[in-house]
Amino acid sequence: MPDTPTTTSETLPLRIAADTTPTSLWNDSADPRQLARSIEFGAVGATCNPVIALAAIKSDLETWSPRITQLAKEHPAAGESELGWMVVEELSVQAARLLEPAFRASGGRDGRLSIQTDPRLHRDEAALVEQAVRFSGLAENIIVKIPATAVGIRAIEEATFHGVSINATVSFTVPQALAVAEAIERGLDRRRAAGLPEREFGSVVTIMGGRLDDWLKAWVKEHGVLIDPGHLEWAGVAALKRAHALFEERGYRSRILSAAFRNHMQWSELLGGDLVISPPFEWQERINANGIAVENRIDRPVDSHIVETLLERVPEFGRAYEPDGMTVEEFAGFGATRRTLRQFLEADAALDSLVRDILVPAP
Repeated sequence: MPDTPTTTSETLPLRIAADTTPTSLWNDSADPRQLARSIEFGAVGATCNPVIALAAIKSDLETWSPRITQLAKEHPAAGESELGWMVVEELSVQAARLLEPAFRASGGRDGRLSIQTDPRLHRDEAALVEQAVRFSGLAENIIVKIPATAVGIRAIEEATFHGVSINATVSFTVPQALAVAEAIERGLDRRRAAGLPEREFGSVVTIMGGRLDDWLKAWVKEHGVLIDPGHLEWAGVAALKRAHALFEERGYRSRILSAAFRNHMQWSELLGGDLVISPPFEWQERINANGIAVENRIDRPVDSHIVETLLERVPEFGRAYEPDGMTVEEFAGFGATRRTLRQFLEADAALDSLVRDILVPAP
């Protein structure tokens, strides 16, 4: 049998990219065990949301079950949801500690732990801002996720003004990314006008490229549109490349972040850009194991035939790809937004159920 190749930091594509390009690697989980390994690959950030938190807690019930029981004793009047979010906060703070060295080394640009606002607050601007400000105080290197909807855009501007470092979530499109970046700019400008301290906020603007691909695949199926299925694998990449180019052109004080992986191109095709790529840990292992070549591809355009075909055959792609493809008021109704928000809400409910099963086990 052939010898198994030896892998070292010098042969890992993620490590090579982290060391040789301006592209930052973040881990798409706050699970401390996964994050510690991802940091070895070059990760300088991480994220948490209801789906991620639920998976991390369920994978380590030996730790979290007794902790939830202890929290219930310490807070006898707390309900299931409140206790579940206490665990989310603890998980996030633990992960934030692991990232402090990168935070210090980068002057606050990296070394960030993203924690998501409660998706049940998605219709309440004031509640989003209030929770964002509180989350921001959990650790110096916390960055807070707020949904890229009309309500969320207003909350992002206000939270930025109050000194919160921002990450957008429930965000899939170029127009959403631009609206978030503009809101962050307005918030920062208001801080300057008010004489408030200026610093490196490290704000990022997520485009969940894989979830855009998912939605377009569902849309063409529902509408009976036949198209080369390979084209649909490029949709999220095309949106991410276009958004990054526009951010560079307009000089925004935030960076694009690629999330929701469905193929390795959502990493490999973005290398070389001053942006963040946040694969799940499993995808990091796959990229390393397959030896994906590290090349500067961010300025390499997606095949014009693919883009033109998508624009002609899939109107939903045009809404996602063109800077003026949607108005801010249309963001909440976009199919990927509705699908993802529902998943986050369902994960919230599942976390409630998990806490209930621990505190009130079935007879």
